[in-house]
Amino acid sequence: MSLVKKYEYLQIGHVGLRLYPEGRLLFAVPKKGRLQQAAFDLLAGSDIQFRREHRSDIANVKNHHIALVFLPAADIPTFVGEGNVDLGITGLDQILEHEAITPPTQDTGAEQVLDLGFGSCRLEVQVLENGPYKEPEDLIGRNICTSFVGLTRQFFARLEEQGEASSNGSGRTGKQLKTKIKYLSGSVEVACALGVADGIVDLVESGDTMRANGLKAIHTVEESKAVLIKSKHASDPKLVDKVASRIRGVIAAQQFVLCQYNIHRDLLATATNITPGKRAPTITQLDEADWVAVSSMVEKKKIATVMDELASCGAADILVLNIGNSR
Repeated sequence: MSLVKKYEYLQIGHVGLRLYPEGRLLFAVPKKGRLQQAAFDLLAGSDIQFRREHRSDIANVKNHHIALVFLPAADIPTFVGEGNVDLGITGLDQILEHEAITPPTQDTGAEQVLDLGFGSCRLEVQVLENGPYKEPEDLIGRNICTSFVGLTRQFFARLEEQGEASSNGSGRTGKQLKTKIKYLSGSVEVACALGVADGIVDLVESGDTMRANGLKAIHTVEESKAVLIKSKHASDPKLVDKVASRIRGVIAAQQFVLCQYNIHRDLLATATNITPGKRAPTITQLDEADWVAVSSMVEKKKIATVMDELASCGAADILVLNIGNSR
């Protein structure tokens, strides 16, 4: 039994001990950063009601036997992977970094439940725009600064092994890494300009920060996004499944709209090819002979094109409705 499940106190970083009601399912969410607000919106859409006291790291959910734990996104894979927390929202980059340093076993490591549809970014190898380095292979043996030491070591170890295999026919398995990996907890993007690094490995969303610091990306190490993860030994699997189902419904509602239209039965096959729905469209006979009403879920990003195609094939009275939730 983990310490969190056994006792009423939980150690959260440097904050100290916080009291929480024993037996609640623990759900970790980012305490700050780029994923926090989208995670809060997802919880609100899932009717997970809570009130966070000022500077408190735990909040009891009012309408479920759940306690939210506010943690740095980088720490959430550790707490979930070791079974101290049941559920968590974090970035895929943080999960892969944790696994690069602490490989999962049969009993440890987090399980991915759901892609949450936000927080997309890339872990990129970056160098000065006007510098001498053009390819990641140019950085072998150089100084690299990053907050993702595990993934960076793995990446350059593969590069070095490939380089040695191509030059002499044998890899560098077990040899010491030539490339010097330095850890920085923040402001990684200024390391090249200050002469601390020849290159960096850092997250890129829009690329504005990268360009503002005179950097360019030369290779993508990993693609990332926000994900829901769970412990392999969750304290209440049924409640975990319920929360995941609610979140899945909110995501579907965010990504889809309901398209409704009327069409002559002779044109029905053409129209339903345009709007096949998630499973199948709903078709209802109208009072007017040979006319039917069709309802179908359509991806929100495609709805304008779909409406154009429906109008072109003879559909009438086309309506688009937002979806509040879905299961």
